[in-house]
Amino acid sequence: MLPQEIIRRKRDGKALTGEEICAFTAGLADGSWSEGQIAALAMAVLLNGMDAAEGAALTLAMRDSGSVLDWSNLPGPVTDKHSTGGVGDNVSLMLAPIVAACGAFVPMISGRGLGHTGGTLDKMDSIPGYTSQPDQKRFAETVRKVGCAIIGQTGDLAPADKRFYAVRDVTGTVESIPLITASILSKKLAAGLSSLVLDVKSGNGAFMGDARAARKLAENLVRVAGEAGLSASALITDMNQPLASAAGNAVEVVNAVDFLTGEKRDRRLEDVTLALASEMLLASGIATTTREAYDRAHEALESGRAAERFGQMVSALGGPGDFVENPDKHLPRASVTLPVPAANDGFVSAIDARAVGIGVIGLGGGRRTPQDTIDHSVGFTDLLPLGAETKHGEPLCMVHASSEESARRAARIVSSAYDITDAKPRTRKTILRRVTAEI
Repeated sequence: MLPQEIIRRKRDGKALTGEEICAFTAGLADGSWSEGQIAALAMAVLLNGMDAAEGAALTLAMRDSGSVLDWSNLPGPVTDKHSTGGVGDNVSLMLAPIVAACGAFVPMISGRGLGHTGGTLDKMDSIPGYTSQPDQKRFAETVRKVGCAIIGQTGDLAPADKRFYAVRDVTGTVESIPLITASILSKKLAAGLSSLVLDVKSGNGAFMGDARAARKLAENLVRVAGEAGLSASALITDMNQPLASAAGNAVEVVNAVDFLTGEKRDRRLEDVTLALASEMLLASGIATTTREAYDRAHEALESGRAAERFGQMVSALGGPGDFVENPDKHLPRASVTLPVPAANDGFVSAIDARAVGIGVIGLGGGRRTPQDTIDHSVGFTDLLPLGAETKHGEPLCMVHASSEESARRAARIVSSAYDITDAKPRTRKTILRRVTAEI
């Protein structure tokens, strides 16, 4: 079956057959489709869409392009979460150990940065020695002993998606709902989960900037997951500002450790993390009410048990044994630090979160092409949130860069991303909507 004929059919707005989708997926996995052909079909899907049958077929074909994990020997439920991507979104780093400390098992297979958003795997790769792509034996052993493991796709887990993901990142085809759905669910289905919770972002820092589009994506994800036999629910959360006060890789890891140890917790980040933890505990059957689920998650965090699990996970996957106690000793540090001064007195009334994410890429903390090497040390810290009071000349944030030139360039981007007005804006809701199979 010729690739160009499959591309032509989708270009012309026709539905692809299961056979054609399987041929495309096989070409992704075995390399017989070129990057140009993959990009062309991705663009055709972006422009013309896929119906429910096509989307489900693509999801299952990408799942079946590799092995599917079996966790039936574990003495507890297996659950996970996936975020559609945001800026300053390091929730996974806290969420996996919180839920594991409550008795569930979380084999979290994460991705690298996509478009302007940061990738969980890139954050974990900033930890020296951490093996983010272990063999299946080590992955399974870590999940069994620690309760959680945050890793990337291994070569035999949804390999078709791994190649597709990299091409979409650099060809302007990220925002397609069928392709986002297939990418997310193929990995999660291959991970052998019994339940899944989805964090669908909405706002200027999300791929789904429009609230209606975010709801459509959430409903599509929950529906396709159900058709594939996976219990799923979704929370739609606000991404009209960075979620954490840090954006980058190593800087977000420090932020996560501070969160787990209680050194510092950004309020919106805590809201989202505990809401998702509650959903996962409900979905996995560990809790029977939302109140019970929240209390269990909160206790795991406050008691330090979640921080302990995170440290055990890092050590089990090759990282430093004292990482939680001494993250600054191990993480890379940028050579240049520069404050971004506020232009005037007032209140932060709007933040272009996407621009902040682009600023991280400009510093070298993200990729322009799939082959780019990331500088894990760069990024932003101490980002002021919406509603914060500003004083002329005082910092909106701190830039961490490899050179004075790149620091100044990033500072200009952040400065223009912040709107400061005389009036304090109204507080925005963080959790916008819950989506289940019944809705």
